[in-house]
Amino acid sequence: MATHIIRISQESLIGSFTKEAAPVLTVSSGDTIRFEALDAGWGSGPSYYERTKPYSRRAVIDGGHALIGPISIKNAMKGMTLEVQFNDIVPGLYGFTAAGYYPNWQNQKLQLTEFEEIILDWNLDVKRMEGTCIVGGKPFTVALKPFMGVVGMPPQDTGIFSTFPPRFCGGNIDCKELVKGSSLFLPVSVDGGYLAIGDGHALQGDGEVSCQAIECPMEIVDITIYLHHKKLSYPRANTPSGWITFGFHEDLNEATVQALDGMLNLMGELYGLNRVEAIALGSSVVDLRITQIVNGVKGVHACLPHGIFK
Repeated sequence: MATHIIRISQESLIGSFTKEAAPVLTVSSGDTIRFEALDAGWGSGPSYYERTKPYSRRAVIDGGHALIGPISIKNAMKGMTLEVQFNDIVPGLYGFTAAGYYPNWQNQKLQLTEFEEIILDWNLDVKRMEGTCIVGGKPFTVALKPFMGVVGMPPQDTGIFSTFPPRFCGGNIDCKELVKGSSLFLPVSVDGGYLAIGDGHALQGDGEVSCQAIECPMEIVDITIYLHHKKLSYPRANTPSGWITFGFHEDLNEATVQALDGMLNLMGELYGLNRVEAIALGSSVVDLRITQIVNGVKGVHACLPHGIFK
């Protein structure tokens, strides 16, 4: 087991999921990787209004979020499961949240045209783990719960795939539960894995209703990866608050069914329940939450709290 450091450079950044790019690093199961990350818009700096975009973006392959990767995993084969364990996540010094700008359903249906656009400039205090912004002349302070919004692998051996939708093999999941101490389990869809991670969030509500969380660069992201000889259809996670299963679909109802289906399977594995027993028991203890509604492909996650059964 080894520890690897990835420095931000032109070579360590990619804006898509693909197996067609040379890996920035090759690791083994059990290895730890430590890196920094730009904000999703390829920026960094001491504050939002002083941020720069020092790295150039290649056509097509860098069309999405600024990700670190791809990272190749030795002996990873299609049909296996990759566990990404988040050991530490520390935000940078600034964050930002935009609203009212993107021409999407929120603006049209919620009639947000009266202000056109607002950008909240967040000052992030990583010692106190608090963020503060000024809205309407008043300060608002929140407790930070940082996580990575985009974690995934390409769905096929050939092609360049957008970072914007979530998929069965990960991607723009945007789940606020994936904080320090969590393990995310992803189906391996291509030999070698080709993992990429980015899109730092200092805090987000379920739904990510403006299209953005508190978007931020990351000072430290520390992960350990493990390969498992287990086949999953969809991602699941073990977080400090409980087990989570995911569903992704353009139709929120379909995403809900996928998340619930995954939870019934998980409860069967954990407690030896059949599906009817699991759904009956789950009706009392499982929470269904909207992960995000802004990535085209919507997300729902089912939550089974730790310690719920006494």
